[in-house]
Amino acid sequence: MTYMKTKILGGIFLALMSGPAFAEYPERPITMLVAWSAGGGTDAVARALASQMEAELGTPVNVVNRTGGAGVIGHTEMVNARPDGYTIGLASAELSTYYWSGTAPFTAKDVTPIALVNLDASSFNVAADSEWDDLQAALDAIAQAPAGTYKLSGMAPGAGYHLAFSGLLHAEGIDPNKVLVVPSQGAAPGFQELAAGGVEIVPSSLPEAKPMMDAGEVKSLAVLADQRLDAFPDVPTVQEAIGREWAGGTWRAVVAPAAIPDDAREKLTKAVDAAWHSDEFQNFMTERGFGLNFLSGEDFQTYLAEQHVQNGEIMKLLGLRHRD
Repeated sequence: MTYMKTKILGGIFLALMSGPAFAEYPERPITMLVAWSAGGGTDAVARALASQMEAELGTPVNVVNRTGGAGVIGHTEMVNARPDGYTIGLASAELSTYYWSGTAPFTAKDVTPIALVNLDASSFNVAADSEWDDLQAALDAIAQAPAGTYKLSGMAPGAGYHLAFSGLLHAEGIDPNKVLVVPSQGAAPGFQELAAGGVEIVPSSLPEAKPMMDAGEVKSLAVLADQRLDAFPDVPTVQEAIGREWAGGTWRAVVAPAAIPDDAREKLTKAVDAAWHSDEFQNFMTERGFGLNFLSGEDFQTYLAEQHVQNGEIMKLLGLRHRD
């Protein structure tokens, strides 16, 4: 009897000891970090995606905003989080620019790429009462004014929307450094600065501009896309506005710290895939005018490598590159 009791208790002890080692991922809530403030485009996409991922993973996916340092703080936390699959992030295009600008030491090689979920064209937004009624008038004014006369906000220097905006100026023969950048923690505070008269321009996606457009505070002079967006049929493309083909913007993607377990990476990729293809996420993105693009696996890894090289070249051209 004593032997049997000892054997049973020993078996229970071993089961309890071995249980955590064989626990199936995920066994607890997941944190999705966003490097930008609540109310902006990245935050909106993250929350829509996270709500759909929960159904696939069977556990809460909690969006947490980690703002500061023009996105550096949040992205740094994505890179340095414990690599167990329980902290992920919705990274933005700035992930491929911080290294070149010298604001952070990491590159896209320092994360586990899960999936690209969004590509957004930038737009040229000004206050509703701006003297500029069209894109050509704005470009002419910038070209003729002394450097520093006009300012923009809504992102960090060298961010995706800034590069798209600066590239347009450069293509028009205008020194992009003439327009000063007032750094902010995303489009939402950038538009607050625009409404207060602190800046004249906010390059952002049209979905991010929509609340202020609906409130009659902002107008968009052009979208930097190959064609008009269905959700914003009244906003002309750059080609329609000034006769020049020009497109540019930013992207958003789910990433995790480097070297997370293979099973976590596979399940996260599957969950993002299912969430992205869900009717709920597709409808959310389409109705608000967010660009829908999906890449995972080696395709996404290749895309990140290309972005690193391309952004480094553009930033060097614009005098924003501080590393070789």
